[in-house]
Amino acid sequence: MRVITGSARGRRLKELEGMETRPTTGKVKESLFSILQFDLEGRRILDLFAGTGQLGIEALSRGARECVFIDQRKDAAALIRDNLQICGLADRATVRCGDGMAYLKSGEKFDIIFLDPPYGSSLLGQALEQITAFDICREHGIIVAESAVDTELPQVAAPYSLYREYRYGKIKLSVYHRSGNEDQK
Repeated sequence: MRVITGSARGRRLKELEGMETRPTTGKVKESLFSILQFDLEGRRILDLFAGTGQLGIEALSRGARECVFIDQRKDAAALIRDNLQICGLADRATVRCGDGMAYLKSGEKFDIIFLDPPYGSSLLGQALEQITAFDICREHGIIVAESAVDTELPQVAAPYSLYREYRYGKIKLSVYHRSGNEDQK
């Protein structure tokens, strides 16, 4: 698993042992960042259920201003810190070990949120519901949710909407947008 492009291009990231963490495949990661390529520069990112941190690290490498990484596993949080050091990006990152769902209540705002919880758990639906309920995306923010292709995701309420879904074999990326002030005219 490597950083695709940007300031940390080509750096090899460490991976977690065992089957508890399922890193995003290279093909899906490339596609995801093709979708977001013009939306990363100077943005504040949340990598919830971060695992190895590869999505947030890729965003930082491509010019994101800051990334907050959340994972409940202590070994994952330690690995993310190591990967940030390897890539020279630790100064623009915060790594928190704890419950991602509880963190969503913090009131912090983000421009882009990556959601990639364990497949088969109910965490993805819960996270989408809480993100929209607590409205933690800034105006014109983006949420990217990775899931199994057959996963049914909940409807989101305005000012959020499903923008588009992309399918890559057994994997689905669901991209949500948050509108801005134009809805308040």
